[in-house]
Amino acid sequence: VQLQASGGGSVQAGGSLKLSCPARRIILSTFIRSRMAWYRQAPGKQRDLVAELSSSGSVNYQDSVKGRFTISKDNAKRAVYLQMNSLEPEDTAVYYCNIETVSGNYWGQGTQVTVSS
Repeated sequence: VQLQASGGGSVQAGGSLKLSCPARRIILSTFIRSRMAWYRQAPGKQRDLVAELSSSGSVNYQDSVKGRFTISKDNAKRAVYLQMNSLEPEDTAVYYCNIETVSGNYWGQGTQVTVSS
């Protein structure tokens, strides 16, 4: 499974970004049954879970992003997304997409998000 995250950039506080992460080398049925997630890592800090979407459709968000971020997926495109609204300087980090399948746990390369005040 190959993941390619994109959509990061530099925005001012209050702005929005949408991260995308298409998955390659994965069959549709496996994608549908997989757990999807976005993590982030700020400089000097550990990598933390931002949002996760289970195969059953349940979602979980880090408290600091609840009401601002939305995780979603498109099965036909085999892609997972993270819509980020009302961005804050504290959201500055490298964001990573993650897919957990029955055969393994896969990571995309990070995409940088920088929010200026």
